[in-house]
Amino acid sequence: MKAKVEISEQVVRFVARQAPEPRQVLRAALRQLENERGNIKPLEGELRRYYRLRVRGFRIIFAYAAASKTRRVIRCIFAERRNVVYEIFEEILKKHLLAGE
Repeated sequence: MKAKVEISEQVVRFVARQAPEPRQVLRAALRQLENERGNIKPLEGELRRYYRLRVRGFRIIFAYAAASKTRRVIRCIFAERRNVVYEIFEEILKKHLLAGE
């Protein structure tokens, strides 16, 4: 059964900013996420409720949302280059928690 993949505006903008070839690879990886395929790994520590999809030198952070009656829902939340993705995402989460969101 295919999962429903919801993509945040940040991920859409990040993918659109890439050069044509990486952009195609990222879009293909997001399509494969429907079948929960790809280099997927659960995160650890404070980010343990999230997962990462590795696509070359990029990382897409996602979480499983409450499933509907017919299929799972995957929310792609944040995308960035590997060398900074986790630090930036953790800072964003902290800001949202402090703001009470």
